[in-house]
Amino acid sequence: MSGDHIAIVGGGFSGTLLAINLMRHDGPRATLFERRRTQVARGVAYSAAHEDHLLNVRAGNMSALPDEPGHFVRWLEANGLGDARTFVSRRVYGSYLRAMLDAALAAHPSRLTLVDGAVTALERRDGGMTLVAGDVRVEADVAVLAIGNLPPHTPPGLDPATLPAGCYRADPWAGDIAEGLADDDTVVLIGSGLTAIDAALMLDAAGFGGRMLAMSRRGLVPRAHADGAARPGLRERPAGTLPALVRSVRDRAATIGWRAAVDELRPVTQMMWGAADAGTRARFLRHLRPFWDVHRHRLAPDVAARVAALCDSGRLRFAAGKLVGVEAQAGGALLRWRPRHGDTVVATAAARIVNCTGPQGDLLRTDEPLLRQLLDDGMVRPDALRIGLDVDAQSNVVDAAGRTDPQLYCIGPMTRGELWEVVAVPDIRQQNWALARRLAHAQWVGGEGL
Repeated sequence: MSGDHIAIVGGGFSGTLLAINLMRHDGPRATLFERRRTQVARGVAYSAAHEDHLLNVRAGNMSALPDEPGHFVRWLEANGLGDARTFVSRRVYGSYLRAMLDAALAAHPSRLTLVDGAVTALERRDGGMTLVAGDVRVEADVAVLAIGNLPPHTPPGLDPATLPAGCYRADPWAGDIAEGLADDDTVVLIGSGLTAIDAALMLDAAGFGGRMLAMSRRGLVPRAHADGAARPGLRERPAGTLPALVRSVRDRAATIGWRAAVDELRPVTQMMWGAADAGTRARFLRHLRPFWDVHRHRLAPDVAARVAALCDSGRLRFAAGKLVGVEAQAGGALLRWRPRHGDTVVATAAARIVNCTGPQGDLLRTDEPLLRQLLDDGMVRPDALRIGLDVDAQSNVVDAAGRTDPQLYCIGPMTRGELWEVVAVPDIRQQNWALARRLAHAQWVGGEGL
């Protein structure tokens, strides 16, 4: 579908980069909506609470532009902020994205508009869409959902309404998660992945001197990056079943190391996911996803060292277990949980509980007004695994009747059901680039199909 005006819902990394790429490709006029003024171009990921939150990828592979792989490094060096080997602060990366957006706005004042407001409704009109954000109504030919990750669901067995005020924190990124805590308190982090690591570092940086328990079903902890030259990726996807793939990776790990064995799958991961049937994808999510996540999405060495120091001092502990129940008590809550492979229920008193289970994608459980409206109107549907929005290979949204919508697209993490690997910058920038080229091409050829 062609159009003279593209509306982009969400001004985080995905939406901001799409707006920038449309300008770079001399594409259609664009309007970018973002509900949080402080997160324009940064989103949640790059507006982190403090400098201790580092990128999980070295700067050399963090260019936002696939056609200019050295773009971010040049910007870093020009500003005296690092080089290609640096794991820079996420705040720094957010500043990089904002600088790119500001440059695009300055260069194209009549073609790129930024709207400060949340889109709560998207209505069809003849030949286009109407987007509603408060008192603002914007007419567009095509809309692109770049809404990022949905917030985590409340963990089973926990009812925040029954707990003292301030005991449960649903938002792990809130800068006040250490507020009111004493050094003899215990904080329970529900989850043990990257979000829990961020929360632990945030608590430590805020001066909390008490103990932290990070608990998840398997208790797996993200691994650390190591020095070493990158190896070439595979050119063809491995064939065979999931067990065969696991054996193959283990064999390769014995020869070249586990990091290289995982990294060489990067170029073919989306192909592997695309070739897998629904049953294989479901088994991967059920059995292998936690192991994939901790080996694939790693910690910067400095972060890993800080986490190790917290563990060595006894202030941070990771545990594998299942939450049985939570009840209020004086000064906080009492959590009852069953260690993995154990029968005895353990009781832990906590002054604070922080939800670090990570982003979710189940549309049927969301209370986001725009997504609820799109669901209720049949304009979107969950993907088969309920980990995001159903889209086709061209990023067109699929509606409730199974039809692709030529006027509605989605990019970023909510398309993981189609692509799986679409949460990191190297993957999102490629998806983003491809969509921007299609939308811009439609403008160039006067509307001949995308």
